[in-house]
Amino acid sequence: MENLKIEGTTKTPTVSFDSETAIMTIKGRSIPENSIDFYKPIVDWLDAYATIPGEKTVLNMQLEYFNTSSSKCILDVFKKLENIKKSGKDVQVHWHYEEDDEDMLEAGEDYDAIIDIDFEMVRVVEF
Repeated sequence: MENLKIEGTTKTPTVSFDSETAIMTIKGRSIPENSIDFYKPIVDWLDAYATIPGEKTVLNMQLEYFNTSSSKCILDVFKKLENIKKSGKDVQVHWHYEEDDEDMLEAGEDYDAIIDIDFEMVRVVEF
């Protein structure tokens, strides 16, 4: 399976999904013009990955900021990962937030409450 790599811009995050290591990263700002269009290849890749997932999948979320339309798409990504977990695989989300960014911490906690995946809140000093 091909890996997914999307270069980030000032409005979109960098995306790196590696099917061999089962380590995925979404990093940066997520305020695209059209969130559904931006996240579609990510969701499609996860659909394909779900047919042959690794024993342990880790998603590193390192967002500085995301808008409301991105939040729905991020939830869709988490739902795809939740389905992988339901198939018996280990799935973890490492939710990175800057130590003084209470809003981002709270957003991660909100997702953790909604989705049945193991979330780890990772406080970082600097992105």
